[in-house]
Amino acid sequence: MVVHLYGQPADMDPILATCRRHGVPILEDAAEAMGTLYKGRPAGSLGDVNVFSFNGNKIITTTSGGMLSSPNSDWVEKARFWSQQARDPRVEYHHTEMGYNYRMSNVLAGIGRGQLEVLEERVRQRRAVFDRYREAFSDLPGLEPMPEAPHGRHTRWLSCFLVDEARFGASRDDILSALAAENVEGRPVWKPMHLQPLYERCDRYGGEVGADLYRRGLCLPSSSSLRRDEQAVIIEIVRKVSGG
Repeated sequence: MVVHLYGQPADMDPILATCRRHGVPILEDAAEAMGTLYKGRPAGSLGDVNVFSFNGNKIITTTSGGMLSSPNSDWVEKARFWSQQARDPRVEYHHTEMGYNYRMSNVLAGIGRGQLEVLEERVRQRRAVFDRYREAFSDLPGLEPMPEAPHGRHTRWLSCFLVDEARFGASRDDILSALAAENVEGRPVWKPMHLQPLYERCDRYGGEVGADLYRRGLCLPSSSSLRRDEQAVIIEIVRKVSGG
């Protein structure tokens, strides 16, 4: 399972080559990557099965739900069957398999399709938000913006930074506390699964890099509709924490 994180595409070519060589199917998690490009190709179009999220915080949203796609039409039909309660094609409700009610309503699907028409505009807006943060913090040591990989277009779904406490003069949590005091929502980057209490007793391999990124990673407000004056307030708060 390959995850395109925060709008940044994974480097798919070596992954595809390795998995094809060993006959391993690829599930492409593009939940955060609508509009992301990998070498000119849309993220979520390269795997054997691809999934997208339309949660309320995504670039394209239907308030909840998502989408599954695959070049294998039989798999799509099977997923559609399961998503509609696995009802067999009979007059009565007759079930030979376990099913679920995962259908998106027609109204929400219509909202999502309408927003797809402005996807490129949303991507430009998110990238502009990130660029303003990067420029505003360019003179602050210890606040490192998430780089854009050379193999694709980062949508900047979220504007992410790493905080070096020694150089910045404050920790990631100090920044989050200062933002919260002004009723501004900032967040850490995603917490690794091996640090979740639910999985703390499970075996794992590695995880140190993820733990370090979680300890230092910061997500700043990144909405497509974030106004310049609102962003200026966020920038001022962060700068005050650093003393810069």
